[in-house]
Amino acid sequence: MTGGVPRAASSLVLAALLGRLLAPAAHAESDAPVGILVLKEHGTGSQALAQPYLDRFVALAAAQNGWSRAKGQYYTSRSAAEGFIAAEKPHYGILSLAAFLAFRDRYHLDVIGQVAVSLAGGRQYALISRSAADLAGCKGKTLASDHTDDARFIERVVAGGDFRLADFTLLRTQRPLQTIRKLLAGEAACALVDEAQLADLSHLAGADGVRPVWRSAELPPMAVVAFPTAPAGERARFQKNLARVCDDEGSSVCGEVGIDSLTGGDDTDYATVTRLYGE
Repeated sequence: MTGGVPRAASSLVLAALLGRLLAPAAHAESDAPVGILVLKEHGTGSQALAQPYLDRFVALAAAQNGWSRAKGQYYTSRSAAEGFIAAEKPHYGILSLAAFLAFRDRYHLDVIGQVAVSLAGGRQYALISRSAADLAGCKGKTLASDHTDDARFIERVVAGGDFRLADFTLLRTQRPLQTIRKLLAGEAACALVDEAQLADLSHLAGADGVRPVWRSAELPPMAVVAFPTAPAGERARFQKNLARVCDDEGSSVCGEVGIDSLTGGDDTDYATVTRLYGE
């Protein structure tokens, strides 16, 4: 000892001080509210019905990732979702492909995973008709669809240049089943539908003879994204744990919200559709 505090004691005091200084930063990250936005466009079911299931899913993700507070919100429209983004500054999102492409640059989103959603549609599109033999037979005719609100997505990504919406007389519908009803009633010669709507054809009376006359390429599933608000450490843990969310005890919770599986991923999984959308 050379007077004052012994060197060993000084080291202990310094370590204690550093621990107290560093602990709040780690605590702040774990205690910060983690917001998760789910935006599923053109789906069936209402926001009110889906929200309780999403709440259980978010609680499961929070428990697995050590989030002390988490909040999830389900939307079916971009305008409502953007209100949530502005007000809540979410860390993560699960977005329909078209919404992801529209929001990607605006909100500086990074892909951290993919989600396979059962019966959700949006992976492959088709033109269906009873009277037309092929795509050319639909052009110049009335086309019913509830998917024409994002012309950029339909023309550049779905159609891949095979057609433009201006090639048809559009009959815009509001609900998936309404699109097929218009076709069956003879109000439209053709309809643009996704794979979920196409699967419904076999269950509808009067659908005999209606068949696909054109199909799109298969598209990537809904994207799991990180907003810039997500801290790097928290984001890395969540991405690493994505595949575990629906395992074991989480399988029933994921099933309730229609999620078949969650997997990690990155922007390269969406490189082709991102290029097409931006061209």
